[in-house]
Amino acid sequence: MDITEAFGRAVKARRAEVGITQEDLADKAEVARSFVSAMERGEKAPTIRTVWRLASALHCKPSDLWLTTERLVDEGAQKKRR
Repeated sequence: MDITEAFGRAVKARRAEVGITQEDLADKAEVARSFVSAMERGEKAPTIRTVWRLASALHCKPSDLWLTTERLVDEGAQKKRR
């Protein structure tokens, strides 16, 4: 799995845990809802500043999102090797 796709999945999973919509996340992180949607699909990659704002809106640390991303990338690599 590509890192952009994995990061989008990490954000989507955290958003689901917190129980907010893409629109709520976009408002809290001060980004467009269309950006959140594209990012969650792995079509757009956020800047470092945007990662920080997303994490804040999701009540977590940026490193939490990166750790989930790393786990998803590793899992994807393991599946490829099988």
